[in-house]
Amino acid sequence: MATRFALQSPLRTALFSARSSNITHRSFASVSAFHGRIHKDQKELVHGEPKRPKIMTSTIPGPKTKAGLQHLDSLQDTRAATMMTDLNKSIGNYVVDLDGNTYLDLFCQIASLPLGYNSKALVDAASSPEMIQMLVNRPALGVQPHSTWAKTLEESFMSVAPKGLNQVFTAMCGSCSNETAYKAAFMYHQRKKRGLTAEISSEDLNSCMKNALPGSPDLAIMSFDGGFHGRLFGSLSTTHTKALHKVDIPAFSHWVSSPFPNLKYPLDKHQAENSKEEARCLKAAEDKMKKAKTPIAALIVEPIQSEGGDNHASPAFFQGLRDLTKKHDILMIVDEVQTGVGTTGQFWAHDAWGLTSPPDIVTFSKKFQAAGWFHRPEVRADAPYRNFNTWMGDPIRALQAKTILHEIKSKDLVKNAAETGAYLKQELQQLESKYPKVLSAVRGRGTFLAFDLPDPQQRDVFVSKLRCLGVNTGGCGPKSIRLRPMLVFQKKHADIFLEAVEKVAYESS
Repeated sequence: MATRFALQSPLRTALFSARSSNITHRSFASVSAFHGRIHKDQKELVHGEPKRPKIMTSTIPGPKTKAGLQHLDSLQDTRAATMMTDLNKSIGNYVVDLDGNTYLDLFCQIASLPLGYNSKALVDAASSPEMIQMLVNRPALGVQPHSTWAKTLEESFMSVAPKGLNQVFTAMCGSCSNETAYKAAFMYHQRKKRGLTAEISSEDLNSCMKNALPGSPDLAIMSFDGGFHGRLFGSLSTTHTKALHKVDIPAFSHWVSSPFPNLKYPLDKHQAENSKEEARCLKAAEDKMKKAKTPIAALIVEPIQSEGGDNHASPAFFQGLRDLTKKHDILMIVDEVQTGVGTTGQFWAHDAWGLTSPPDIVTFSKKFQAAGWFHRPEVRADAPYRNFNTWMGDPIRALQAKTILHEIKSKDLVKNAAETGAYLKQELQQLESKYPKVLSAVRGRGTFLAFDLPDPQQRDVFVSKLRCLGVNTGGCGPKSIRLRPMLVFQKKHADIFLEAVEKVAYESS
């Protein structure tokens, strides 16, 4: 059997040779001996983390996790839960469950952990006087911002603001970031319509209180098939992934959805077909803009459609979209909730597009541990309280973001994501060539990677088998597995993941 697993990595070659003597999923113990020899050029980014996964129970989930979830289910729906974690024991790239099983985590709380579990930098920040002050006295930032709020914004979000966007609106989560961005787009659209300095008419003010025209206008947000922008009312009307997200919920039925390119992978081997597909989608988008019965105030798009299946498009496609939004006087909103903060090998994924003019709005959340959106000054509401809530974000999360940014810059974590991702993608492509009936369509940028299984059932089984080997991943789209590791994920972690993928692929072939 050992000859079948002869890959270039000496780590995996040794592991697969060991498999000839009835290797089991607990055999990751042999991994640690090779770490120092393979990637000597890499500095240790997390101190004290385990060197390998370790599975203690004969079933996943184990008995303590099952009991914990059963207790929780008496209080709250747990049908989506895959494990119950012990955060006290989790560290770095590894998450531990109630049964003591230790997993290499490539899903990371749905792509939201930048520095790993129990990051020392974040633990230290949590005990700072400034953090304690904000925790004890959470301010209503819109009406009583504290004295250091401007400085916190400058040192956190604004220090990495996308080019051309010098304003930030802080929010609570990805969905409400998009929702409040939509509100801003609608208000800006109407302000331009009536004249940027014109007063709101009494007719508008009176009719809006009855949810009637003209104060409550018929306007739309344009989105894309396969896109995911949240589960609240407005954002849900722009989400087009799973029917269960949307069914039974009233929608803005006149909002426009347009086809997103369905590309073939690898991208460099299908340039002609993919260019034709992108041209088709751009034409469809413009046709919808021209024919829309309801004025479109803004277009929203993800740099990589994440929940929808890690669907990609080229910089030329996004430049084409930007040209269309300028031509038809529509705001362009880029949803970087999942792609932002370095995971694609650039701080903002849309930086790779080379746009001739920046987006009008860029939303963020997830790995920032905070939420909100950047925007041009013109998009700011024309009066107070129009885009507003009690807390207007959370200074605690902004302080976390500030700490995260310091770690990203001091440890060069964006570069780490780019280099580790390139290595991981190359190795996954080798496995795809070796097991073409099991793995396909390896794709991605940085560590923001995905690959396909033949069908949804085989994808779900593959995810379960990886978890039994101590590797936690997640699905997306109809049949894809998405990788969302932390920014401290390194090549030595990639080797452990790749060994597990090959073991499952071999057993499935």
